[in-house]
Amino acid sequence: MANMNEKLFSEFQAPTTQEWMDKIQVDLKGADFQKRMVWRTNEGFDVMPFYRREDLADLKAVNSLPGEFPFVRGNKKDNNIWYVRQEINVDCPKAANEKALDILNKGVDSIGFKIAGKDVSKDFIATLLNGILPQYVELNFNTCQRHCVELAEILVDYFKENGYPLSELKGSINFDPISRILCNGSDKSALIAEGKALIEALAELPGYKCVNVNSVALNNAGAYIYQELGYALAWGAEYMNALTEAGVDATEAGKRIKFNMGVSDNYFMEIAKFRAARMLWAQIVKQYEPKCDCACQMHVCAFTSEYNQTIFDSYVNLLRSQTEAMSAAIANVDSIVVTPFDKPYEVPTDFAERIARNQQLLLKEEAHFDKLVDVAGGSYTVEHLTDAIAKEGWKLFLEVENAGGFLAETLKGNIQKAVNASNDKRHADAAKRKEFILGTNQFPNFNEVSEGKAPMACTCSCNKGDIETLNKSRLASEFETLRLATEKAEKQPVAFMLTIGNLAMRQARAQFSCNFLAAAGYKVIDNLGFETVEAGVDAAMEAKADIVVICSSDDEYAEYAIPAFKYLNGRAMYVVAGAPACSDELKAAGIENFINVKSNQLGTLKEYNAKLGI
Repeated sequence: MANMNEKLFSEFQAPTTQEWMDKIQVDLKGADFQKRMVWRTNEGFDVMPFYRREDLADLKAVNSLPGEFPFVRGNKKDNNIWYVRQEINVDCPKAANEKALDILNKGVDSIGFKIAGKDVSKDFIATLLNGILPQYVELNFNTCQRHCVELAEILVDYFKENGYPLSELKGSINFDPISRILCNGSDKSALIAEGKALIEALAELPGYKCVNVNSVALNNAGAYIYQELGYALAWGAEYMNALTEAGVDATEAGKRIKFNMGVSDNYFMEIAKFRAARMLWAQIVKQYEPKCDCACQMHVCAFTSEYNQTIFDSYVNLLRSQTEAMSAAIANVDSIVVTPFDKPYEVPTDFAERIARNQQLLLKEEAHFDKLVDVAGGSYTVEHLTDAIAKEGWKLFLEVENAGGFLAETLKGNIQKAVNASNDKRHADAAKRKEFILGTNQFPNFNEVSEGKAPMACTCSCNKGDIETLNKSRLASEFETLRLATEKAEKQPVAFMLTIGNLAMRQARAQFSCNFLAAAGYKVIDNLGFETVEAGVDAAMEAKADIVVICSSDDEYAEYAIPAFKYLNGRAMYVVAGAPACSDELKAAGIENFINVKSNQLGTLKEYNAKLGI
């Protein structure tokens, strides 16, 4: 058999990297390889169009096994089972209990309860957890930071009184004073000292995490992937320092820390981020000399992003969150929360929550993602991305440490400023369509109306402090504001495509213009073509057009654009689709409006709304 295999493979000669490159250059027909084939990431490194085994020669982590230090390949050895988690805001403990029992019978095995600090009491918790068997379910609690220790003591007493096996229980209490500084601007750093008391209160619940790093807040504020990674590491290191300096054993401290991280729709980069995060966190904790490597394991709950969710064409949110959940599952996280698709504009409905649950169940029951450990391991591309993102994340981590640590930088507002700058950059890129938002600035639904949908207002009752906070405006928010303003206008603006001349060019430019203008909520009217500009303008006036867009080829604009402009004679706004060589002549004739792939879409549409009196 060995000889047969040898003969079979000897028939094929493995091409070299240079041979692949030579073939690509031939297929590019003179086009620039760097511009056409190399992806320049927001993290500052290049991703090649293909990778080969030799590209991994210097990567040490690829030789480790799942469950082995530095855990780049995950904490699990035999499977990839993760917790399917759903969040519940608790207003009434009895109603929340009924909902929890219901969803536990529908595939959920992890629940996140959000409880107001004033409600933390023995009777409240007993009502909330009545009938729930904690040895089979992961229970997570989020409450006022000042009530976390009290909540821990109540939970331990409740579990003991009911005879539950304390050593088998899994869950967490979301104690994270730094996140309150980032999100609310109030200095809560004094509360960090309560971390030791919280760990001591949970001493009989070894499976409970209690000191949390909520870097999902950075993700929802538009942070780039390397920023969330680097800042999460510095955030966790801040808590490790605080706990060990307070006298908590390093092994115990490492085991009690949990990371709640976001996951965006950058599919392969997010897989690499979680793998890199585990590897780097293991190295950080190792420096504290814990008694066992298990204390170096990073435990992650992944939340699909809210930053890229949209109000219009909201079912596209399902596509985004599905790829995000896939990235997290493939990256071997411990639990996943899929954000319901309707969260940007309403309290999630039962239907939206059911779909969110089923998105994870499909990955388990249909795609069997829970069966294989580190399915991405060995992929040349993923291994390269893991190494590259790890280097960028580590560089940022060191910058924060050298500046005094994550807490000091947060109190100065430097972390917030850096993330907000990324948010501003991403909004600017979305305005220019350098970053696409499907259904919003790219391929909007022409006929959709909001039907009363509007962005959900913040219901947080926390007092805002003087420290700069994260700006959590979603990427689509400015486009949505524009479109909602258009809907409120007395008349929906009509944009008419005056298509003339070269068939291919007029169709391409009409399609581009329809998508460009429909993003503002305008009614767009496309056409097959007109024999004369006069016929096109007359048809536009008959359609009661507010905007007339001439769509033709660059060469033909010299013939058609000015006559059409003069014949229109100010009866509607006149727009030229493209950036023809004769633009200066057209501008000299009084034509002001041009749209093309280099246009600032958002700025242009705001300008048009202003001209239309909206």
